[in-house]
Order: sequence, then C-alpha cells, then structure tokens
Amino acid sequence: MFNIKAATTEDIPVIELLVEQIWRPTYEPILTPVQIDYMVKLMYSKEELTKQLADQGHRFLLLYDDATPIGYASYSNTDTAGIYKLQKIYVHQAYQGKGVGKLFLNSVIDAVKAAKGMILELNVNKYNNKALLFYEKQGFVVYLEKDFDIGNGFWMNDYVMRKEL
Repeated sequence: MFNIKAATTEDIPVIELLVEQIWRPTYEPILTPVQIDYMVKLMYSKEELTKQLADQGHRFLLLYDDATPIGYASYSNTDTAGIYKLQKIYVHQAYQGKGVGKLFLNSVIDAVKAAKGMILELNVNKYNNKALLFYEKQGFVVYLEKDFDIGNGFWMNDYVMRKEL
C-alpha cells in the first residue's frame, strides 16, 4: 500500500537515506564520483535540506510502500505567478516502470493545481534518458536548454521542461 506524506525537518534523515539509495545510483552512469560527492554535499546536506524546507519554501513529500520509504519529491513556487518548480522527484529503482513514479508525480501535480499553479517546470539532466522519457510520457516538453555552473568546476547540463496543468 503506497502512501505519501508531507516531510518536515524531522524527516531529513529519511531523505538522506533515500539520496544514498536512489540519487547516487541514478547519476553514477552520468557523472563522475567526485561530482556526485560534491552535489550531494551541495544539495543534500542536513543544513541545505533544512534551508530548503524552512527558508526557501520547498515542500517535500515522502513516498512509502507501507512503512518503507521508497521516494522523495520537492516542489516550490517560482518568482512568476502560476509557475511552480518540481525541484526533485526520485523513486527507488525497484519501483520504477510500475506506475509508482506517475502516481507520485500526479500527487505533486494535484498539490500544485490546488495552489492555483498553471505550469509545472523541472530541470532534467540532458543525459538522463530514462528520466527524459518518463517526463515526456507525462506530458512535459522541453522549454529550453540550460547549463548551470554549480561551482568547483562542475556544471549541470539540463533541459528545462514544462507541463501545462
């Protein structure tokens, strides 16, 4: 039985566990180990997650299969009225291809619609073909291509995708 709950700063250890189980394996074929370590510290340290939850208005969700955490997502509004950003969404590899990611994404979409959002935007690594295909199947289209300097000589090479809600 799948259930989704809103996460708080109390759930940061669960998010950190899921980062190790899901995020790292997702990017191992795409990024170097040094860049992966750098990005985990940059985006997923306890301090950074606390800031995202407490100061930056990111709303985190956790996905469970019964009592086992199997995914996490976060979204936030942007500076443009009606446009929300899907900051993160990851589902454990054992659950991929079974409709679980779609269920989880739809819960984010429902929350964004309830907040009067009209567009959901996300960034996806250009070389993450599995994620690109998933988002396209869910109705997202490439809006633009953007390279982000994330420091330490590393770049995120992304597509910005959008879906009208």
